[in-house]
Amino acid sequence: VALAWFFWLIHKNPQVENKSLGEIYEILCHLKCRTHDDHIPVFTEEGLKKMVYLQAALSESLRFYPSVPVELKQVLEDDVLPDGTRLKKGAQVFNFLFSMVRMESIWGKDCLEFKPERWIKDGTFVSANHFKYPVFNACPRRCLRKNFSYTRMKMVAISVLLRYSVKGVEGHSVVPKLTTTLYMKNGLMVTVKPRLVNNA
Repeated sequence: VALAWFFWLIHKNPQVENKSLGEIYEILCHLKCRTHDDHIPVFTEEGLKKMVYLQAALSESLRFYPSVPVELKQVLEDDVLPDGTRLKKGAQVFNFLFSMVRMESIWGKDCLEFKPERWIKDGTFVSANHFKYPVFNACPRRCLRKNFSYTRMKMVAISVLLRYSVKGVEGHSVVPKLTTTLYMKNGLMVTVKPRLVNNA
């Protein structure tokens, strides 16, 4: 689900695709990341960690379209939220992640911009506060497979980007279907063209 939104967003923002590809080519050229026939990339932990811009683009994609867009919590005991809101035992609290990322009060005036650069400082990937960006939940309930998820997403994204140019079909309606998981209501229709080999 996350990768479908990622490929749609980089189709809409070709400069992000170009920067991601530039980073991939640079890292694959400087590391021993290829097989003997030089066609199949080998993903090393070192190489994947160095792909800062790609991780930022994936994080920004998840910010816009969190795979789990709404969370429900139930109050075990009477409590008070930091803003003074009182909660009674048994009350249910909905956390609308899909709306949170579009709030200027949380993400700033550029909250509606697809901007991977917001995740990078001095060339290093910087995670957002888990309560500001609860895509992988927060605190004791934080997803233990977060790093594994990023690794898998990077590997698939790199494999596709290196080989193909993926473009959304003109006129196809891409809208979210709000369920437990944030699917695309009409799926993602694309055209796929082999990418010219980069000899850099």
